[in-house]
Amino acid sequence: MIVGLTGGIGSGKTTVAHFFKDLGVPVYNSDQEARKLMRTSKKVKKAIIELLGENAYTGKKLNKTYISDKIFNSEKLLQNLNSIVHPAVRTHFLKWKKKQEAPYVIQETALIFENKAQAFYDKIILVVAPESQRIQRVSQRDSIADYQVESRIKNQLKDDQKIPFSHFVIENVDLKKTQKKVGEVHKALLDYKESSAIF
Repeated sequence: MIVGLTGGIGSGKTTVAHFFKDLGVPVYNSDQEARKLMRTSKKVKKAIIELLGENAYTGKKLNKTYISDKIFNSEKLLQNLNSIVHPAVRTHFLKWKKKQEAPYVIQETALIFENKAQAFYDKIILVVAPESQRIQRVSQRDSIADYQVESRIKNQLKDDQKIPFSHFVIENVDLKKTQKKVGEVHKALLDYKESSAIF
């Protein structure tokens, strides 16, 4: 069973993912794997250079500042970059999934609803948190100004647009409550897996 774990920037997806890992659930971090593929896949690298130019890489490393500057003001470039990276991540994820032996796996990914990818998942978990808290978390984590975080938040769908299409919603404000909720969701997913195996 494939479970999508999503949420807006600063909601705390990775914190929730760690709680699931602690319960023995295999978790695939799409952002991390995308960055790896952008560095190591010859096919992906070639396509990115064709799209953004040689400066997209400095040696074998991704030139993140250059790439961010290029795509920040261009919706079209961002879409083109995503159309290179997302299919590569999907293929890599499916290969990874085949090697897992748990009742279900989690794919941690930011843009399930924005990319209209709901059909790929058996269940979707949405992580939410108040916007003020999300802004504070990201500005501290990435050492950027609040207005920069706000502009990133505006590029994503609002939580109330995603909640109706999510199977589980985890509010990540108090860590103890978050961990307890993760335990409840884990049990519900195992129960669902068992009941669907019976019929």
